[in-house]
Amino acid sequence: MGLAKDIHLKKPFANHGVHALVLLARSVAELLEPALPLIKAAGISPVHHNVLRILRGAGPGGLPAGGIGDRMIARDPDMTRLIDRLVKAGLVDRQRSETDRRVVTCRITRKGLAVCEQLEHPLNALHASQFAKLGERKTKQLIQLLEELRQANRPEPPEKP
Repeated sequence: MGLAKDIHLKKPFANHGVHALVLLARSVAELLEPALPLIKAAGISPVHHNVLRILRGAGPGGLPAGGIGDRMIARDPDMTRLIDRLVKAGLVDRQRSETDRRVVTCRITRKGLAVCEQLEHPLNALHASQFAKLGERKTKQLIQLLEELRQANRPEPPEKP
């Protein structure tokens, strides 16, 4: 069947969970692949694009680096280095709090906003066309199933004494 043939699987998956996870990971990689040339043409990486979109959504007040990390699609362990690159490129600026020197607020610059605007329409159109093949009903069903899976696998909050 599709995935097993594509990855040259020699023996069956250990269970349906493993099969589903590998299929999901492979599908995400294949769906994102056509977006890479668009993002790279803007002079950034997909991770940089994620940060810029987060900061654009945060508005003029910006966010501390930890707040950006909490919103990342895939968390980056070296947020400082990531922000350094965006600052160097003129896409983000940061300012240390005068009241608490430990807090550094990051904000998207006009140049960063321009990069987001440049990518918004082509990426939205690309992803809409990819999911149009499923149709609206099945796409909504997929969203619902993925949300259920995420919620079912979130750690339980610790009990309060």
